[in-house]
Amino acid sequence: MQFQIATSSRVPIYQQLVQQVRAGVARGELAEDERLPSVRQLSRDLVINPNTVARAYTELERDGVLHTRPGLGVFVAPVRNDLTKDARKRRLVELLDSFLTEAVHLGFSREEVQKLLADRAGRFQWTSPA
Repeated sequence: MQFQIATSSRVPIYQQLVQQVRAGVARGELAEDERLPSVRQLSRDLVINPNTVARAYTELERDGVLHTRPGLGVFVAPVRNDLTKDARKRRLVELLDSFLTEAVHLGFSREEVQKLLADRAGRFQWTSPA
């Protein structure tokens, strides 16, 4: 996966990296146990401060998206569901409500949102029902 940063964006660089890794995992572009570039290598490739990459990796590791193997590097962690199904559903409902509120304020119809959601959902790697 090729990482990119937008220096003109209002989103902090470390957060751009976090979002790209999360999206890469969700879309199947980054597989479980896939090795990511080292902090030093990615900072060189993107011409950014190594502390910025380290901050992104630390946040992703704290969230369970990545894990570090001492002496080997940073890898994509297996997907885990630490929360109960009810807790995960509550979290998803909160996110959906926020998304739908924004869609209403942007002037989209229900049908437009449903079509766009269906189109976009096809781009992600879904797990089998638990």
